[in-house]
Amino acid sequence: MPRPTTPLTGRRIRAAVVGTGAIGRGSHLPALARLAEEGETEVVAAVDVDARAVEKFCAEAGIPHAYTDLHRMLEEQRPDLVCVCTPPTLHREQSVAALRAGAWVWCEKPPVPTLADYDAVEAEEGTDGGPYASIVFQQRFGSGSRHVRGLIAEGAMGRPLVAHCQTTWYRDTAYYAVPWRGRWHTEGGGPAMGHGIHQMDLMLDLLGPWSEVRAMAGRLVHDVETEDVSTALVRFESGAMATIVNSVLSPDEVSRIRIDCERATVELTHLYGHSNENWRITPARDVPEDEAAAWRDFGADVPSSHLEQLRELVASMRAGERPRSSGADGRTSLELITALYKSAFTDTTVKAGEIGPGDPFYTAMHGGAPGWAPVAAEEVSA
Repeated sequence: MPRPTTPLTGRRIRAAVVGTGAIGRGSHLPALARLAEEGETEVVAAVDVDARAVEKFCAEAGIPHAYTDLHRMLEEQRPDLVCVCTPPTLHREQSVAALRAGAWVWCEKPPVPTLADYDAVEAEEGTDGGPYASIVFQQRFGSGSRHVRGLIAEGAMGRPLVAHCQTTWYRDTAYYAVPWRGRWHTEGGGPAMGHGIHQMDLMLDLLGPWSEVRAMAGRLVHDVETEDVSTALVRFESGAMATIVNSVLSPDEVSRIRIDCERATVELTHLYGHSNENWRITPARDVPEDEAAAWRDFGADVPSSHLEQLRELVASMRAGERPRSSGADGRTSLELITALYKSAFTDTTVKAGEIGPGDPFYTAMHGGAPGWAPVAAEEVSA
């Protein structure tokens, strides 16, 4: 069981960054630094297998302790929060180690390569007041998504009926020349897992639980193990229906969510992050102008960001409450992506909740499906 956590009242939250690459340096560290200015956090250590890289990272950021061994750092520094910024294949082991040491976890997406891994991490969480493991899904946070989530939840615009979720990006052959990309073991999946997961997570956050999915996937351009494009039809428990498109083949790049409710259409169009101006609400013809104006009043602009999610996570830590994007809430998009792959690779409709222990897709996103599972070296040479 995790050791008891140190009370967090009246002091800064001691944070550690694991993985000093682009996401740690460009997103986690600035968010932590901003909250440090507000008296909320302090970064006490960083960890990386590259000693030179972590020493440089710490020197530039004024972090007092550099480590190449996660377990040693956990033992010596006893951080309250561990930011996991490493490749997905390391997330399970590192998250479990942090939780067992009594630290809360904030883990980059994709959370882990499989549902089995996710459930193993969740099993290590505390049972009352933490520590908990939260996934970085920063597009849920900020004024725009908060405002629209509230409008939908209260039924102001009527029932959601039809939705479209689009992540159509472009990645060239040079992108896939990096050895770990496009491989199940190291990247966890193709654009559904590594790119579209953010828009799908936001769609699920707005629309609630899904009930079934029917999908297709293909390799149309790139010589990779995973897909480079996928499409899906999703039915929600509410009865709403949605289409999903995930692609790395699209020169005109866009991230988009459109939700047609009974009394209005809500649309978000952006690329990697959004602010109030990226949202548009189009009321039905019979909606009074003053009511539509209220829907369009998003309040002060707070863009989606790591900072906004971290701010809420820190508040949850101080309150001893499970944060959003953790536990069952953090699992929803990973389950949908797993079901998308199973549907596409087996030509079946997949129901929510049906993929569990004993199902090949529970322990591998490719599910061992012919034509999609990695080919063993001996098979290649045969």
